[in-house]
Amino acid sequence: MLGRPLSTRQQGLVDHRLPGLSVPLPEAGRLKPSGLFGGCPPVWFEIGFGGAEHLIEQARRHPRTGFIGCEPFLEGVAKALTGIEDHCLRNVRLHPGDARDLLEALAPESLSRAFILFPEPWPKKRHHKRRIVQPDFLRALHSALKPGAPVRFATDVMSYADEALAKFTAHGGFEWLAESADDWRKPPADHVTTRYESKRLGDCAPVFFEFRTRSTAPSLIVT
Repeated sequence: MLGRPLSTRQQGLVDHRLPGLSVPLPEAGRLKPSGLFGGCPPVWFEIGFGGAEHLIEQARRHPRTGFIGCEPFLEGVAKALTGIEDHCLRNVRLHPGDARDLLEALAPESLSRAFILFPEPWPKKRHHKRRIVQPDFLRALHSALKPGAPVRFATDVMSYADEALAKFTAHGGFEWLAESADDWRKPPADHVTTRYESKRLGDCAPVFFEFRTRSTAPSLIVT
């Protein structure tokens, strides 16, 4: 998707660096993402990385972990490429498109962690069906994650927080780890605050839901 015009440097990175860093969708079979990084490192998956601050900082902190970031907006992809270049990162790959397409192509139990941070909230009720946290998405996410893998969902829109928690819980394959209100009201210790989050554009303070994938697939998926 197009946004604001890219700078000369950003356009150059998109033209020359993005092709080599893009995750290829397999024509047949399933993709084992660890192979993108050489060896078999754990692979973390960020869905909708926006300005890429979180993606780049996590990759800097964890150089032995592979990172796949998905973002449909070209401006965000260009910012990720700038961060990769500025920090000489070799452990980041990008999918400049819909994360759902890539999730469906990944081998089962091939991801070690996932982040869904401040996704498009589609605040009007008639648009809620466009929100990414839907039963089919959760099915694909659960399939791609290893048993026991952590998943972090964050939003600053109250209706989305309520809806996402209900759908994660209804799926049956994700265990909510909160034991007290502070567990979802306070940012996790390893969270990286993004520019979008700092703007406080939502209708509530940010909430952070930490889940862990159950070792067995759910017996029932509620839609």
